[in-house]
Order: sequence, then C-alpha cells, then structure tokens
Amino acid sequence: MKPLSHPRRVPFMVYADADGNIFEDERYEAVGRSGYDVYPLVPEDFIELPTGSDLFTLPGRRPYGLNLETGEFDVREDVQAVAALNAPAYTQLYMAAFGTEEEGAPTLPLFCYTVVGWLDGKFYTTAVRIDPDERQDLENFDRELIIEETKKRLEHHPENRLIQHLGNNCSIRYCCPAARNFFMGRWECPIPVSPACNSNCLGCISFQPEEHELTSPQDRLTFIPTVDEIVEFTVPHLESAERPIVSFGQGCEGEPLLVWQLMRDAIIAIRKKTSRGIINLNTNGSKPKAVEELMKAGLNSIRVSTNSARKSIYEAYYLPNNYAFEDIRESARIVRQYGGWASINYFTFPGMTDQEEEYQALRDWIRFSDLSMIQWRNFNIDPDWYLGKLGITELKPGMGVRQMMVKIKQEFPHLAYGYFNPPGEVQVKYNTIRLELGK
Repeated sequence: MKPLSHPRRVPFMVYADADGNIFEDERYEAVGRSGYDVYPLVPEDFIELPTGSDLFTLPGRRPYGLNLETGEFDVREDVQAVAALNAPAYTQLYMAAFGTEEEGAPTLPLFCYTVVGWLDGKFYTTAVRIDPDERQDLENFDRELIIEETKKRLEHHPENRLIQHLGNNCSIRYCCPAARNFFMGRWECPIPVSPACNSNCLGCISFQPEEHELTSPQDRLTFIPTVDEIVEFTVPHLESAERPIVSFGQGCEGEPLLVWQLMRDAIIAIRKKTSRGIINLNTNGSKPKAVEELMKAGLNSIRVSTNSARKSIYEAYYLPNNYAFEDIRESARIVRQYGGWASINYFTFPGMTDQEEEYQALRDWIRFSDLSMIQWRNFNIDPDWYLGKLGITELKPGMGVRQMMVKIKQEFPHLAYGYFNPPGEVQVKYNTIRLELGK
C-alpha cells in the first residue's frame, strides 16, 4: 500500500456556495479546529484525501481560514464551510474549523467532520492511516458484484431471518462494509443479535428519541435470532474466509450483552463445528460477569466502545442504565485474564481526547486492564452539539491527537493501534511482542 503524500505547502481553504458548489480561496490557508479553538496547520498535518472519502457542506456554518495577508484567522461570512468524512482506517487529527452558526441552523448529522483543503489540483485532509488492513477500502467493493452475491445467498437461505436482515437491510440498503464483506465470503462477518440496549448514547446510530434533533442513519434489528440461525452462516464463514472473524455487536443493533446467554450457546455450538478464526464481541462492556461466561465458552476477543477514559465524560454521553464506567474497564480486564484480546473502540475527538487529564486516564486504563489494542475511531457527531450536551463551555489546549498517539505508544510499545478488529495472525504478532518485552 502506497502512503498518501503530504502537500508541498499548507493547502488553501475551501468553501461552498448556496448551491453546494465547492471552491478554493487562495487568500486563505486551511486551518484546523481542536476543541473550541482554531489552529494554524503545517504541511505534515495533511495527506491527500483518501479514496472512498466524502465531502460535506455544513449548512449555517462559516469557514475559518488563515488570512495570508494579515496572518489573522478570518471567518468568511458569505459562504458555507466544507468538511471531509474520511474513509475507514484513517483517523482525524483536526476537525473542520467553522464559525458561528446561523440562527436556526440544523444540528449536523452523525458523521465526522475533518479539515479539507485544496492545492495543486487535489483535495487534502488532516488524518493519519492508523490501520493498514484494506478490508473496507473502496476499491475492494464492486457494487454490482456485491448485490449479485448478496441476492444469491439470500435465495439459498430464505428462512434465516438474520441472513435476510444482513442482506436486504445491511448489504443492499445501507451498503454496510462488514455485511458486504460477509456476502463476498471474506474477512469480518457481522452477527447482530440484540434489539434492545442499556445505554442511551447521545450519538446512537440506530435509535434516536423524538426529543433529539438528530435522526439515526439506520434502523435497528427488530428480533432476537436463534442459535441455529447464527451457526448456519458463521461456521461456513470461519471455515472458508480469508483472515476470518465473526463479530457480535453491530451498529444495527442494541447491546449484545443483554442476550449474553444466546451468545454463549452460539459460541459453544460454533466451536463444536470449527476451531478456525476469531469470535469477537463489540460491546459497551456493561456486564463483566457475562463477559467472563462468554470467555469460558470460547470468545476470543472483545472491543469495548467509549468516548473517553474518564468516568464523568463517559457517563454524560452514554447515559448508562444499571451499569457504570467501572464495569467497562473490568470487562476488558477479565478478557485479558482469560488470555483474550481486549480492544477499546476509542471515539477520537481533537481537543478532548488529547487533553492531559484524558491522557493520564487512558494510561491508567491500559495498565488496569492490560489492554491489547486501541482502535482510534473517528467520532461521528456534531462537535458543538456534543460539547453542549456535555455542558463543556471551555477546554484547555490539547497536546494534539498525533502527539498523544506517539506518547502512548512510547510507554506501551506492545499496544496495537488500528481501526478494525484484528484477525488471528495480528493478535499472534502482538502477543509475541508482549512476550519479547516481558509484558
């Protein structure tokens, strides 16, 4: 894989007119946002916009730029800001910088809004490729072929509600990369199991209460599958796919630990038929005792999602029902005690994730749980809406997302970085590094 190049200088600011047409403004350099503050950037902050990325116009938001004549940050009052939604595997370093919203401007949809600029006939963005895995790279997805393969599989399994859900809803309707990969017989295969949840995440992508000014981008699973429905497609996938993983806990469902007995029975049934591949759980980690039972049954890895390593920030966003932040740390610790792979799905928000207090809390969590991996995931949320909901009106300057990544890696060299749940060979590689380092 060829690394994307840096620009020869800081790209120019881009903006959109009322019709959504995008232009560059050579009077201004692109600038970045971290927390509430605007920062100048350097060429090394930018890479070419990755293939598979999207550009958004931001209604009611005015773009900041660094005025090349005065050296001041200016806001263009007569145009709309533009942001990049980077392709999977690329982690945002700075958010798009925009000024005061117009009165009545809508809350931004649940996407990640990253700096984008223009130079020498190319768009550039502020991101780093954090995972070399190509499983969700756009060039691997031939839409017509995927639809053909999906429909074939659906015809072969007309009575399996879960396969029908993954095909009609996830692969064809939402173009979910995990579901599409399953129907192509490769890599990670999703297993949604729970229509209910014990979190009330502000940015939930499958359910939003009516009082929120947001719309969930996809519909949630409406049934609980049977063990037979799960085994019917997961065993063949594990036996035949390249670098196979099957994962409970998807964006189209609630919290899988609410049906942990079903997962336990499914894991036992799967492992009676095949020992190949990784069985993974994406979860909020709310039930440590249930996680322990799943590890006893044969679960290999877990990914616990969090917006913060700090209890107050976590609970203000997740609004948990009948569990606490301490439970999610304990779940990760239990997995490591049983020799499994424990990741956190770390929603990265420039200006908060890289705060000194957050850095210290993350170090503590890594040591407490003996984490295997950090998945530096982009946080899909309107930044101002999010900070407002958490009641955060000001923030100290952060150290920078890239610098925080570097500092954590220097202290914990055995800790894997990535964006996806790793296959078995990656887990073996990092477990070997642990042994070599005496961890």
